[in-house]
Amino acid sequence: MTARNLTARNRRLRHAVLMRSLPLIPFAALLIVWAVGWEIAHPQLITMPSPAEVGQTVRQLWGSGQLQANISASMYRWALGFGVGAVSGVVFGLLAGLLPLLARMVEPVVSFFMAISGIVWLPIAIVWFGLGTSTVVFIIWNSVFFLIFANTVLGVRSVAAVLEDGVRTLGASRVHVVTRVLVPGALPHILEGLRSGLGFGWRALIAAEIIGATTGLGAMIYQAKEFLRSDIIVTGVIIIAAIGLLLDAALGLVERRTVERWGLVTAEGARTR
Repeated sequence: MTARNLTARNRRLRHAVLMRSLPLIPFAALLIVWAVGWEIAHPQLITMPSPAEVGQTVRQLWGSGQLQANISASMYRWALGFGVGAVSGVVFGLLAGLLPLLARMVEPVVSFFMAISGIVWLPIAIVWFGLGTSTVVFIIWNSVFFLIFANTVLGVRSVAAVLEDGVRTLGASRVHVVTRVLVPGALPHILEGLRSGLGFGWRALIAAEIIGATTGLGAMIYQAKEFLRSDIIVTGVIIIAAIGLLLDAALGLVERRTVERWGLVTAEGARTR
């Protein structure tokens, strides 16, 4: 390898490292502002803990097993509620997209319920199901189902009619058209709905746990409020945000690969988005 090639390779490597590090810069800046601001203001610990205090609280909660238990409870409820909402939203969305008369009938009621925040149902859900997992799962489902349903219908409708007609001209059956043309063509919209539903469902989970559960990250924050433990509250907030960020990043990766797979953009174009 020549010196020129080695220099170019090192330049590309530095550029790649810089691009991957860019998202970390705002978080580092926030941490610095938090630490410096706390050292200057020295607020009471019950109002705002220091980064060091939060780090110590994380170690204590982890050592006692409390943090793992609450994370597991929240993830279980989210997976159950989001899973049911995603499957039902996609299935009914595909049916509505393939059956125009059904879509015409149900779209007004879907729009009606989409205008109502899922968390609004929490008081009546507690009456129906009591405190616990059932109430939280219902709130998550309510928060994600209609969004995923609407995106799935939009995805089916966005597939160009000429593609469907072309496959039929070649003698394809209706099942073949649906499985090989309509569903793959709708996948980018479906995944966009899933990604949006993920965020709404995660926020609904935490809100529902604050009132409707005795375990989970939301319940941990609410219980810490009773004892003026701002360190636990901030710890819970940071963990909630971190998990939400990881979930969104994972689904975002699937979404990008799906878009590339079905030829809507080139791989190079997808990387620059």
